[in-house]
Amino acid sequence: MKRHEIAPRPGWEQKVEALGFHFHTLDGVYWDERAYYEFTADEVDTLEEATAELHQRCLEAVGRVIAKGDYSRFRIPDPFHALIRSSWEEEEPSLFGRFDLSWDGNGAPKLLEYNADTPTALLEASVVQWYWLKDVFPDRDQFNSLHEKLVERWKEIGHKVPGDRVVHFAALADNDEDQGNLDYLRDTAIQAGLDARAIDMAALGWNGKRFTDLDERAIAVLFKLYPWEWLVREEFGTHLLGRHTLVIEPAWKMLLSNKAILPVLWEMFPGHPNLLEASFEPGRFATDFVKKPIYSREGANVAITAGGSTLEAPGEYGSEGFIWQAYHELPRFGAHYTVIGSWIVGSESAGIGIREDTSPITRNSSRFVPHCFT
Repeated sequence: MKRHEIAPRPGWEQKVEALGFHFHTLDGVYWDERAYYEFTADEVDTLEEATAELHQRCLEAVGRVIAKGDYSRFRIPDPFHALIRSSWEEEEPSLFGRFDLSWDGNGAPKLLEYNADTPTALLEASVVQWYWLKDVFPDRDQFNSLHEKLVERWKEIGHKVPGDRVVHFAALADNDEDQGNLDYLRDTAIQAGLDARAIDMAALGWNGKRFTDLDERAIAVLFKLYPWEWLVREEFGTHLLGRHTLVIEPAWKMLLSNKAILPVLWEMFPGHPNLLEASFEPGRFATDFVKKPIYSREGANVAITAGGSTLEAPGEYGSEGFIWQAYHELPRFGAHYTVIGSWIVGSESAGIGIREDTSPITRNSSRFVPHCFT
């Protein structure tokens, strides 16, 4: 694994915007092709295997939590426990997820956290960096089968969609990043033969029996780029308890999108090479550790204590509680801390995206850098 500096493509802004990537300068430089990461084929195999392994261990953890009824540590409201169980027992389908890994090409990749419910950075990981590769290194390859696997997964999910094959796609209309990811996912669903219709999350209706769209059409299948942890705390979300709508991601993914899954995984698989020790107890680690809210996004309220000092990111999370995880320094390439986002689609490893920052806490503004392998 190496980092190389390189000149950006002339007119790259127009090239990525033609792919629907209009938030490329989110909070400054976001998409950054002034550098790229190079892997070997063996390193790609290691990442692929680690991702598949973590996916299986996570599924085992969900099964155990549900079997034991161990929801209290996840701070999920009581009325939704039965919904989680039924969605798991009925094998409601999952589309995708993203494991955030720390790895520099040596040893075993380590799981930092699992973005299992509303993972973003998808458009750039899929088509944007792929077209960068075709322009810059047409003779090289990339760990990236996201687009093909998403289309195939929608075809599989389509067997659960009623005869008219309509799937509604919802996100907050005022969030450019979410809308960019949502539009891309709609495109993959359309390519799979589904009728993919966009709707603002705030425009979802309730007619007393079913969720409806702006045409008063009942919503049978809803893909939501809107977190479950928000839904379960909103009055509107209680309508989901009636199970009139198939929701993607399904309710059982609440357990995996919650950082409480990290100590549960360690309890089940202590010493696993792809896991970092994690605990619900604040005093478990005497020196170097990371304190994470069980609900948090883009690094908010994460605190790293290492080398006798503490670095904490601002935010509004933490009221539901925290977990503590062993500190594992991110790889550094010059001044850049690097995180690998490794994607799972259905049950298959599907590729990676790389984020880097001058801070060891990955944030919303952390840059996305393309990659290739030889």
